[in-house]
Amino acid sequence: MKIGIMADIHDNVDNLRHAIRIFNAAQCRLVLLAGDFVSPLVVPSMRKLTGRVVACFGDNDGNQRGIIGGMQIVGTLGYSPMCVQTPDGLKIVMAHQLDDMRDCLGDEDVVVFAHTHRPSIVKDRNGRLFINPGEVGGWMFRKPSVVILDSESRETEVVPLPDMGDAVVIPEPG
Repeated sequence: MKIGIMADIHDNVDNLRHAIRIFNAAQCRLVLLAGDFVSPLVVPSMRKLTGRVVACFGDNDGNQRGIIGGMQIVGTLGYSPMCVQTPDGLKIVMAHQLDDMRDCLGDEDVVVFAHTHRPSIVKDRNGRLFINPGEVGGWMFRKPSVVILDSESRETEVVPLPDMGDAVVIPEPG
């Protein structure tokens, strides 16, 4: 089963739509969002996802009441850490910040986290995958990305979203 993983949307609806297109084209039956919607602005676009959605709040999610209301139509939403088990038995734990899981890691196969805005995929000494999908928003490093995980083979792929233009630079006065 294909699983789409994303985080740190930070209200960039355009990049979210690119991510949705990638997940739907890959036929992701599950999409995980490891926090930082930022506002309810992004939730309506998520209705276009064809897979089941499981999301947790991040540290920059304002108007949580609005996000909760919108997510009732889209999928499951909760506070970190959240656990998910796929139909083929893969155990996943997800939180926005890795520190939120320090005392609760058990026999999970996959740990999904975010917050750093940098994609990474590593295995610990027990073979458990630690996946950070990077940032959908792209505001921090201008290299937005998502991850696709195959729950059977446990193969992962960091999928870049379209490049963003150069950041605006404000010249020094004088």
